[in-house]
Amino acid sequence: MTERISKELLQAGADLRVVLGRLVRRMRQGYVVGEATLSETSVLSRLDRDGPATPGCLAELERVKPQAMGVTLAGLVERGLVSRSPDAADGRRVVMSVTGSGRKILTDRRSANTRRLVHALAGKFSDEERRRLIEVIPLLERLADEL
Repeated sequence: MTERISKELLQAGADLRVVLGRLVRRMRQGYVVGEATLSETSVLSRLDRDGPATPGCLAELERVKPQAMGVTLAGLVERGLVSRSPDAADGRRVVMSVTGSGRKILTDRRSANTRRLVHALAGKFSDEERRRLIEVIPLLERLADEL
């Protein structure tokens, strides 16, 4: 595989890392103390999208240690954003689910961030540039899955 990695590909990897880091930092700038953190929002989003999951499964999917996921989930449970219930298939396990309050937080945050992105795209990008950005989204999703 090493021989397939060109200087151009190395540069593209470095450039992608830098620009995605900038995007994430800019999105975080909208964060207000007391709101769900990026990690909490990611877990809420996963539970909302994929349905209930065990803490271990969430840790694996989010690529964090189970202890870190436990801290994240404890904060979400304490604020009523997720709930714990016994697994119907195996009562020894716990399953986490997003609550109505968690969905509202998620919807509000998505709406605010989406509005910021939409305004930036509408104001400073041509139709062709917007189309090209939309086309690359599935590739970025695949890349995220491969990391």
